Amino acid sequence: MKIIFASQNQGKVKEVKAIFNNSPFEIFSLYDLGNNMDVEETGSTFRENALIKAKTVYDHYKHPAIADDSGLMIEQLDGRPGVISARYAGENCTYEDNNLKVIKELSELAEPHRAKFVSTAIYYNGKDIIESVGELRGVIIKVQRGTAGFGYDPIFIPDGYDQTISEMEFELKNKISHRAKSFEKLKELLVKKYS
Repeated sequence: MKIIFASQNQGKVKEVKAIFNNSPFEIFSLYDLGNNMDVEETGSTFRENALIKAKTVYDHYKHPAIADDSGLMIEQLDGRPGVISARYAGENCTYEDNNLKVIKELSELAEPHRAKFVSTAIYYNGKDIIESVGELRGVIIKVQRGTAGFGYDPIFIPDGYDQTISEMEFELKNKISHRAKSFEKLKELLVKKYS
């Protein structure tokens, strides 16, 4: 079965295609389809935003779609950046801008800076909504390390590791990440229901 992944983020696309490899499902990104549609995320939760994206892509193609919304939640910042993780430092900001804003906000606060990445993944085919949630807990550090990954990866060390996500091999990241967990669960639910 072909499924469209409602994302323009090539880092996410690479991760999700790897997860669905060797499954009954073939994942196509909007980029693969030559579509640069940008879905406005107006929801107040990860679930609402993921569903908005999946429904928008389904409505456009009349074809099953998956989407996720994910972000970083920092305990000392009352759960921020949360659903605005991608644009925390303002519209058109870079990953670097977001990381520097978080580091600045935490600079006066005592360590450790406990945080978690959260991902809600959703499948939508016009009638069924299937969803799953994945989390990765860890700490925020104040100096960026590593060059792989994207987003807040250079300042996040997962529990049980001494490397940031940006310092990890892609295969390890794709095993432990919040997105890996949510999409692995989603894949299992889809296999159970549709194959």
